[in-house]
Amino acid sequence: MTIMSHDPSEYTDDPATTASSSTEERGGGHAATTPVVLILDHLRSAYNVGNVFRLAEAAQVEKIVTCGYTATPPHHKVAKTARGCDEYVPCEHAETASESIDHLQRQGYTVYAVEPAPESVPLWDCRLQFPAAFVLGNEALGISEKAWQACDAAVELPSYGIKNSINVANCAATILYETLRQRHTSS
Repeated sequence: MTIMSHDPSEYTDDPATTASSSTEERGGGHAATTPVVLILDHLRSAYNVGNVFRLAEAAQVEKIVTCGYTATPPHHKVAKTARGCDEYVPCEHAETASESIDHLQRQGYTVYAVEPAPESVPLWDCRLQFPAAFVLGNEALGISEKAWQACDAAVELPSYGIKNSINVANCAATILYETLRQRHTSS
């Protein structure tokens, strides 16, 4: 194993010094390399939405679709936790998640509900089909019934605790990095 050392002066929070040339070329959007869309169905915390934008930028997803009352950029609370990533990830708003699901399915996306349910398959047991979209639901209520019914399949992050609750941004991180793993191991 090789251990790499880094000069701490290389680390900065200044977006002007941390942006890569490919990010600068993207302007207001970005050149997605992961054929994935995240659909946020009535998320109540704008801070969670901001965290999802950071993850989406890191994983280079195509876009985020905010639905219902989910905070949509520009929004000060989203911006606080997104740390500028809300300016690089394309975002659309739809009144309902089911409207967005229908639109993406017509474009050839496989749409996965991310929800703990008897019919859900553990994420790591699912061979994902691309392009893919993942519906992440409200922190307390989950995915709306109409959106649930419209999805092609359902995946879950098994929870072995009493609360059966995983923060939506943490869930998004797991979903996105498993998506990247599957894309890279299948290429």
